[in-house]
Amino acid sequence: MESSIDRDSAEHRFATAPMMNLSDRHCRYLWGLITKRARLYTEMVTTGALLYGDRGRFLHRNSNENRVALQLGGSNTKDLATCAQMAAEFDYDEVNLNCGCPSNRVQNNMIGACLMAHPGIVANCIKAMQDAVDIKVTIKHRIGIDTIDSYQALVDFVGTIAATGCKTFIIHARKAWLQGLSPKENREKPPLQYDKVYRLKQTFPHLTIVINGGITTMKDCQLHLQHVDGVMMGREAYHNPFSLAGVDPSLFGHNAPPISRRAVALDYLKYCEQQLTNGTRLHHLSRHLLGLYQGTKGARHFRRFISENAHQSNADIGVIYRALEYVADN
Repeated sequence: MESSIDRDSAEHRFATAPMMNLSDRHCRYLWGLITKRARLYTEMVTTGALLYGDRGRFLHRNSNENRVALQLGGSNTKDLATCAQMAAEFDYDEVNLNCGCPSNRVQNNMIGACLMAHPGIVANCIKAMQDAVDIKVTIKHRIGIDTIDSYQALVDFVGTIAATGCKTFIIHARKAWLQGLSPKENREKPPLQYDKVYRLKQTFPHLTIVINGGITTMKDCQLHLQHVDGVMMGREAYHNPFSLAGVDPSLFGHNAPPISRRAVALDYLKYCEQQLTNGTRLHHLSRHLLGLYQGTKGARHFRRFISENAHQSNADIGVIYRALEYVADN
């Protein structure tokens, strides 16, 4: 019989990253049309947004999301436990704690990467969430922050969290500078140190270790999977969503009939029509389609037509149909 750790590793073999203002429910619906095996993560949602905001908007789960995880930002154990319960009520498969975001705004609220300096607090947060729900509780973090960047410090952090029973660690293979670099620069300037994540898997063979950072191709994924249990793809999945068409056959051996960009676009248009009747503005939907034809003839005209027209107050679904006239599937 397959062990729980084997099942956990398989479930996290490939995931899309939580990305602020990008991986919203509309984006995830598009991704769900392209891959059925990937685990999809929401953008980070703060506990305050769920406790005092429109929780239905933040927690809505699409019917085509087979494996979906809610990422939370916060450090108050009671609030995190309550929000984890909300995730369970909305049928999420997993709730994940953000310990990797380096922005000043979240630091001021004791959210994100700054928590790596306080492993005891993080452990209490994870434990509170575990006690509140039966669904999987996981963590996403960096390999270090500021001058707390030795391998031993990383081992101590992971070990402290693992002692709570947390088994799945998603690790961005860059350190974060909490001062002096913007969030964008923190995604690009600190060098990638994949070897530290590989070594962490050797140090903790019983844990599920998922690597994140700079991964853009299925070949990248296959190389990383020789050393760790799973890979997480971020910006490439957003700016080139059809790259996800390789996930199911390449990483899971699922040989379904191949899909085309146009089939994906037309299915997404059906979803858009439904959302428009519910009052959603077209540009909130169409922006996720801009990269669908990346690398193909007519892709630039496709992007430009949508960008120039979808934001207009009277824009309707016809904008995207007209944009599709610029492109064709090979």
